[in-house]
Amino acid sequence: MNQEHDSQTPPASARAEAARQKMLAAALDVFGRYGFDGASTRQLTEAAGVNLQAIPYYFGSKEGLYIATAEYLMARIDTHVGDMRARIGTRLMALDAAGETLGETQARLFLTEILQTMVTLFVGKESESWARFLIREQMEPTEAFARVYQGIMRPMIEIGRRLIGAILREDPASEHVRLRTFNLIGSILVFRVTHAAVLAQMEWDAVGPKQVDTLRGLAAELVDMLGPSTKGGAA
Repeated sequence: MNQEHDSQTPPASARAEAARQKMLAAALDVFGRYGFDGASTRQLTEAAGVNLQAIPYYFGSKEGLYIATAEYLMARIDTHVGDMRARIGTRLMALDAAGETLGETQARLFLTEILQTMVTLFVGKESESWARFLIREQMEPTEAFARVYQGIMRPMIEIGRRLIGAILREDPASEHVRLRTFNLIGSILVFRVTHAAVLAQMEWDAVGPKQVDTLRGLAAELVDMLGPSTKGGAA
């Protein structure tokens, strides 16, 4: 009887991890809405459905929970982009090792894939809490931003620079390519940051699968339009 009960009950470690994950998901939403200073420990624990002692027990402190929340966000994003980043990064490293140059056609294909993945990732409902958390960290960066930037943002931005540099036939480290990279990224993120205005202007009730497909098509158009400046200098 006891053995049967034990076989059906998750081990303590599994229950603890499930509780920890539940707290992190709740904390991402609460911290995103109220910021670190504005979010109380009571709000955080009530949102997760746990008692007040859960924070020091699992994370040591509110500060520990905040950093763990940033790492949780990184892991969530990485489940969507990690394989793609590794695949493109491996291709670029192979070219470097062979002393070869990335072709424009391949660069456009990779860049289109990245932007369309960004659309799917950041325009959907799931990313609302992610965006709130990240926007707060952009405005008032903390150690959490440093971790997200080094772990997720910087690697993807640097791949983007490499691809855009190949398309523009410019040095990926140049100021112009860096700015064009952020300009292109912003062209996608604007649909999350100005979500309400987009719905109002487009007369959409929500962003569902049809709208996401439309925006993925726009992402491909943005890559198609990207090219070297036709003026005498960089524009």
